[in-house]
Amino acid sequence: MPTYEYECTRCGIIFEEFKPMSAPRRQRCPECRGKVTRLISGGLGIHFKGSGFYVTDSRIKTSNSGKDKPASDAGSKSKAGEKSE
Repeated sequence: MPTYEYECTRCGIIFEEFKPMSAPRRQRCPECRGKVTRLISGGLGIHFKGSGFYVTDSRIKTSNSGKDKPASDAGSKSKAGEKSE
């Protein structure tokens, strides 16, 4: 269902309505009962959620083989050993 924006010609209030396309257009302002004009808006666009929309998204991501972890752990242990001495 689309969102429609309206502006009152009498009081100037701008408001939105979320209703189906088959519903009749709003003719009067909910505040002052003045005439309204429908504004042209850009809309929100498409928002994709989840994965699998592209070929690269559906691939399983592999983790590192673990070669980086021991090297970083060993480096931190040697630094800690240097500080304690």
